[in-house]
Amino acid sequence: MSRVGRVPIHIPDGVQLKVDGNIVSVKGPKGDLSLTVPSHVAVKIEDGMALVHPVSGGREARALHGTMRVQINNMVVGVTKGFEKALEIQGIGFRVQQQGSTLSFSLGYSHPVVFNVPTGIDAVVEKATAVTLRGVSKYLVGQTAANIRALRPPDAYKGKGIRYAGEVIKLKAGKSGKAAS
Repeated sequence: MSRVGRVPIHIPDGVQLKVDGNIVSVKGPKGDLSLTVPSHVAVKIEDGMALVHPVSGGREARALHGTMRVQINNMVVGVTKGFEKALEIQGIGFRVQQQGSTLSFSLGYSHPVVFNVPTGIDAVVEKATAVTLRGVSKYLVGQTAANIRALRPPDAYKGKGIRYAGEVIKLKAGKSGKAAS
């Protein structure tokens, strides 16, 4: 049995967690989320805590036990605190502009790259080289950040491109010049 899966999920005040068959829905001050739980795992609510139990002792039940517990916990955290991911843009002339729910990137290509921010994500451009993504779904925030980073990943030689805030890029050495004789 999973050690992570055995830990109960604390449901804070102001958060409603409902289990309807195999659908778990969480409603809180920042929004609401739902998750379809596989039939190998059962969710019970007792004394302000949610408990995740494997239905059988099979391999799939053991594999999904801890995963479902963490996903439900992330839903509870998301509707109370939310999730945030920051991106930095490095390179001469590289910048971003926000136009409603779209982001327009200048990334050294011959054309601006337009990125449509999905619903449920708030994108904030603090300055021309920094974007912060906020939302209630940890998956959606992380996937959106990864999609934006994929527009121009950091270069291995100069480090130009879009990176996560605080990400350290190990730069390769360039060509060495001809040795002086």
